[in-house]
Amino acid sequence: MDVRSGFQVKALEGKLSASGKRFGIVVSRFNAFITERLLHSAFDGLLRCGAKRKDIEIVR
Repeated sequence: MDVRSGFQVKALEGKLSASGKRFGIVVSRFNAFITERLLHSAFDGLLRCGAKRKDIEIVR
């Protein structure tokens, strides 16, 4: 891939796979309006990458 004239850039890409792993999400109770939305997005992202609900633990 040639980004700019004269510069060669090597692109590395990986696969997002959460299957077979366990996760913990730590959420602050302060400013819950924001942190709850962040929690839902993080949880959704893990599920979309193959994590199972039972492998995700939420700590507040």
